[in-house]
Amino acid sequence: MSTPRALRPLRNPAYRRLAAALVASMVGAGIWMVALVWQIVAIGGGAAELSLVAGASAVGMLLTTLLGGALADRMSQRRILLVVEVVRAASVGIVALLSLTGSLAAWQLAVVALVGGIMAGLYYPAYSALLPSVLPEDELMAANGFEGMARPVLMQAGGPALASALIAISSPGAALAVAALTSVAAAVFILKVPEVPMRGERPELANANDAGSRHPAVALLVDVRDGFSYMVRTPWLLGTLTFASLLILLIMGPFEVLVPFVIKDRAAGGPEDHALILAAFGIGGAVGSAIIASLRMPRRYLTVMNLLWAFGCLPLAVFGLTDQIWVMAIAAFLVGAAFNGGVVIWGTLLQRRVPAEMLGRVSSLDFFVSLAFMPVSMAVAGPAGESLGLPVVFLIAGVAPLVISIVAIVAARMTRDEIANPLDAGEEVETFEPDDADAADAPLAPADALAAAAA
Repeated sequence: MSTPRALRPLRNPAYRRLAAALVASMVGAGIWMVALVWQIVAIGGGAAELSLVAGASAVGMLLTTLLGGALADRMSQRRILLVVEVVRAASVGIVALLSLTGSLAAWQLAVVALVGGIMAGLYYPAYSALLPSVLPEDELMAANGFEGMARPVLMQAGGPALASALIAISSPGAALAVAALTSVAAAVFILKVPEVPMRGERPELANANDAGSRHPAVALLVDVRDGFSYMVRTPWLLGTLTFASLLILLIMGPFEVLVPFVIKDRAAGGPEDHALILAAFGIGGAVGSAIIASLRMPRRYLTVMNLLWAFGCLPLAVFGLTDQIWVMAIAAFLVGAAFNGGVVIWGTLLQRRVPAEMLGRVSSLDFFVSLAFMPVSMAVAGPAGESLGLPVVFLIAGVAPLVISIVAIVAARMTRDEIANPLDAGEEVETFEPDDADAADAPLAPADALAAAAA
């Protein structure tokens, strides 16, 4: 009996270890989210202190995400992941000890949150760049699907549930201690992942004279600039990231900020109804990831991915029209399924079409887009809801992405690009990377298949 497509990556011992490290890291992140809130409460803090700590984490990620991509293209991604988990274990372990001894202050939590944000900015690009070095390319989509399934289950359900139980039977400090132990476990699993050679050629790194001609900090900034340049001259990448930026700007604020008020004011609901809708979104994400991970890469992968995100936003309009919680839950499930399904294709697409020596930087640009536009969307959502009304805001959030996606697909000539560069299993992988803006009008040229593998 053959192994289901979605489970094939787990046959690879190196990937099993990397996946185990990812699972431990996600559980720890879920524990931290809940333990942090109740630890602040335990030391007499409130919303202001929580905002300070959350803001410190966001600032840390913004500071290092782009540099993290440059580092991932210059050094061992496995080593970066190992350092991240060791630093997380040490920093969270310190606040756990301070909590258990009754000497923890809010500013110390903020410092650790800042460190955690810095580590998160380094983690995602390194993980994404390492993935194609461990698995064959025809298993990349299944591996990305596993991550898409694991995130909502572990970070939004399993980790928080474990934290709640630990706090109930002991204290927030105990939960923080377990969060630190999950990073220790992740580090142990990463140590068991074999070191793999760097993919792609970086002649400037091999040339000692060139390497010594620039200060390392300047060299990293040049790498970041090169990542932006690659994005600008690659139409499918620029078009998708532009659409994704506008998508986040349009939908994240309404979903995160306005949905609770729809529940309270229109449906006369409470926190348990909000939790139900968030759970529906997470379950939908896991289901959508599982379905896409079980399929072959679509032939029209760029079109399918962008339209999944676009049509997946349409159910958001329901939140402005109904006062029934169960209808909202169905809408949240559909949004989560479509959004995460598209993310699985997107992660696989980056790993198979972006040159190996650029993958860390491009992955960091993708992460940076989310970080940069989410707070803007949340800041605008409240005033927009008050001035335009909730039905209008949710209608815009539901319909506008569809229009923008069609413009992006046409403007970036994605339909032409995806046919010229098939990613179907068994077909040769080709890439079209124009040398300049004018090259976009030239015939799409094939390139060598990217080296593949995942972890």
